[in-house]
Amino acid sequence: MTSDSGTERGARERLLQTADRLFYAEGVQTVGIDRIIDDAGVAKASLYRTFGSKDALVEAYLRRRHDATLSRLSEAIAGTDDPREKILRVFDVQARTFTEPGFNGCAFMGASAEAVPGGTIDRAATEFRTWIRNMFVDLAKGLGVAAPESLGRQLHVLYDGGIITARMDHDPTVADESRAAASLLIDAATLA
Repeated sequence: MTSDSGTERGARERLLQTADRLFYAEGVQTVGIDRIIDDAGVAKASLYRTFGSKDALVEAYLRRRHDATLSRLSEAIAGTDDPREKILRVFDVQARTFTEPGFNGCAFMGASAEAVPGGTIDRAATEFRTWIRNMFVDLAKGLGVAAPESLGRQLHVLYDGGIITARMDHDPTVADESRAAASLLIDAATLA
C-alpha cells in the first residue's frame, strides 16, 4: 500500500514531468491546466493541493530547469582547473544541449516572452539570467583579466545568442561558432 505522502510525491513528479514537456514544447500560456492534469493522469485536486496554482506549477517547472542547468554547468566547470577551459566547457555543454531531441531554445526566454512584467515567471527568468551572468563574470575573474564584468557580459550575450540562433535556424552546429567566438573574446581580454 502506498502512503499518502508517496502518492502526493508521485503526483507531484508526474505533474512536473508533464509540465516540463508541454511548457517547454508549446509554451506556458498555450498549455492549460486541464491538459496538464489529463496528460499527467492526476486529479485536479492533486494539482491544487500540491502546487496551489498554475503560476506555482510554472515556477516549479522553471526552478527544475534552473537546477538542471546549474548541475550540468557546475559539473562541467568542476572538471578542470584551467580558467580558460572552464569557460569553454560552458559552451561545450551548450553544444550538447542544442543536439538534444526536442531542443526548443531556452525555457526561460520562452516563458518570459509570455510573462507579465514583475510576475512569477519574470522573476524566475531574471533569477536564472542573473545566475548565468554571474557565473560568466566569476569565470572571467578566474582568468585575471582587467575587466571581468565586461568579459562576463560579453560571454553571456554570446551564450544567449547561440541559443536563439540554434533555435531559430534549427542549426545545432552554431555551437561551434559560439565556442570559437568565446575563445576569441577570452584571448582579447587576456592580451589586453
